[in-house]
Amino acid sequence: MTDLHGKFIVFDGTEGCGKSTQAAMLRNRLESDGLRVLLVRDPGTTRVGELIRGILLNPDHDEIGFRCEMLLYMAARAQMMHEIIRPALNDGKVVLSDRFISSTLAYQLGGDDLTAEEIRAVGNIAVKGGWPHLTVLLDMSAEASMDRVQPKLLFSTGSDLVNKDRIERRPMEYHERVRTNYLSQAAADPKRYRIIQADRDQQSVHVDVLKAIFE
Repeated sequence: MTDLHGKFIVFDGTEGCGKSTQAAMLRNRLESDGLRVLLVRDPGTTRVGELIRGILLNPDHDEIGFRCEMLLYMAARAQMMHEIIRPALNDGKVVLSDRFISSTLAYQLGGDDLTAEEIRAVGNIAVKGGWPHLTVLLDMSAEASMDRVQPKLLFSTGSDLVNKDRIERRPMEYHERVRTNYLSQAAADPKRYRIIQADRDQQSVHVDVLKAIFE
């Protein structure tokens, strides 16, 4: 992409792969080049989205099924697209998102027999065709990924205090499947995905992000 005005770029990948760090580094670089940039996180950013995020990540909500989980994520995206992302794109800003529908196609795919076709159909309704121009997939092994996870929130679950969210607490087999789902997405749509090896120092990854953005 040679002209980034009005472009929508997503950073995605497994837990701890460096999405937030690389998105912030790209924002700083683009702003230093004079571009106006909006950085959002998914789910969240809007008032409604943050409320939904709290429901989704709280380990107390173990009863949430995969279809309900998928619909909650999509509801948060629908509000963010309506309230923040689409107006920013229409105004010529570069929008960077920490996760998006690609996450649901990795984390919820197959749960309760959810298919990619179902997820994409609901996603298209939620974002009204506002799919990313590019998804940067930061790839690393599930083991390395989970080793990097840093405590972000403290949840009270009965008599226990835990610092891993509801998704992070799932077994390693689940996170390995998530990584496979990400790689399958990228292989199926190479024009809109770029895979970058994430188990390196931040600056090396950032250099490859810039190459992926400006190639």
